[in-house]
Amino acid sequence: MQELRESITGRELLNRIRSDFIGIDTFYENVHGERTRRIYLDSTASTLMMRPAAKITEVFMNHYANTHSKLHHSAHISTSAYEWAHERILSFLGADPNIYTCFFTGAGATTGINRMARVYRDLNPEKDTAIVSIMEHHSNDLPHRKHLGNVIHLPLEGEGDEKSGISLPALERALKEGQGRVNYVSITAVSNVTGIINPIHDIARLAHTYGALILIDGAQSVAHLPTKMFHPDDPDASIDALVFSGHKTYTPGSPGVVIARKDHLSRIEPEEVGGGMVDRVLEDKYQVKTEFPDREEAGTPNIPGAIALATTIEILDRIGMQLLLDEEDKLMKKVLLALESIPNLIVYGGTDFENCPRAASISFNIHGLNHGLVAAILNDYFNIAVRNQCFCAHPYVKEMMEEDLEISFGPIDFGNMSPEFMREAGMVRASLGLYSTEEDVDSLIAALQDIVKNSDDYARHYEINEENDYEHKSYHPGHESIFNVVDAVNEYLR
Repeated sequence: MQELRESITGRELLNRIRSDFIGIDTFYENVHGERTRRIYLDSTASTLMMRPAAKITEVFMNHYANTHSKLHHSAHISTSAYEWAHERILSFLGADPNIYTCFFTGAGATTGINRMARVYRDLNPEKDTAIVSIMEHHSNDLPHRKHLGNVIHLPLEGEGDEKSGISLPALERALKEGQGRVNYVSITAVSNVTGIINPIHDIARLAHTYGALILIDGAQSVAHLPTKMFHPDDPDASIDALVFSGHKTYTPGSPGVVIARKDHLSRIEPEEVGGGMVDRVLEDKYQVKTEFPDREEAGTPNIPGAIALATTIEILDRIGMQLLLDEEDKLMKKVLLALESIPNLIVYGGTDFENCPRAASISFNIHGLNHGLVAAILNDYFNIAVRNQCFCAHPYVKEMMEEDLEISFGPIDFGNMSPEFMREAGMVRASLGLYSTEEDVDSLIAALQDIVKNSDDYARHYEINEENDYEHKSYHPGHESIFNVVDAVNEYLR
């Protein structure tokens, strides 16, 4: 490992890794019967799997065993590798291991955010309020509504589709007015809708100034931005807890991750109990471990997934997150500039990259074409995979589209949303990963230009199906024939 670190630069490693992802060369047949390479621009939903992490994990599986008891070779190897996974992630995020612990959770970032909402509720039960923003993913909104009850949603700066990041003056007002009641502020580092980057350390300073904690949803940031949790020279800028998801960090199948302050966690009993987090269990009582992360990880963890994720983190760190950000910025600027020049296309959050920096995601609509229709055309004709609808961020999408929706449907009534409204309320999102290339971006731009130019011709080939989606009238690829698990098993056993 040391020889590799000294012999290859971050740039060289990036060039090697960029094409070494499972699924990067997947081919499908398009409307015209041509087999073309899929252009994967749906990384914000889930990234592709880094092949070296998969291969190294496969090697590890030769030694797989449960952790903790170390009196046979495999158990010792598993325990050591699993401990390394925690240490590697703490180091990657600049989290001092004397202050922070890292532990793994089940369903991505969602489980971790629910967990920390309950932790902070129990840690400071006299404080019943959480502050979030209107731009949050449901995973960083609904847990706070359920576990604290009183949630303040911060507005955004700007007007209409130019709305950008969180309003810091509004945050300070909310903190000042709620001082003594605000338990914590929970903010996404990067929007999953627009890719807009929030100033999390400025937000942390404000939260700490008014006696609140700061929780960061890092699901969209850890794979794209340099992230540092601890600032010894500026402690108010430090993050109390950060949660992210392995499947958005080039490691599908890996768990979610929580990095949190030990002094907060140690003041209350762990949220989950079971094997592995206790020192002693008697018929009438049990004794919780004091050691981290054991006390926070009840049950048998996803050991291979954690090791795969930490392997990915190791490779990202060797490339250098600033280099990855700089490379992604070049592509983002190119896409934004090109989309701004396409008539009838609207980019949400504005296109001024210098004043409104973004990471990975760009959401847009084409006037006169439904977002689902545009996504279907991109897939069927151009083999470009994008996502559409509201991206589990309904309030944010509604906020950005409110004027257009009210023109078409009148005042929005949540209890009376017709199929027509549900079909129109949404956007198209193209999102990048470190495997995204200039050629991928050029293909997207050319496809959108062609769709705008020939919109009527494309639209006449589609109809609404029973699931309220746009379906091509004659192109039916038969996805079960492309892949299904039973056929794959039969082929293997043949």
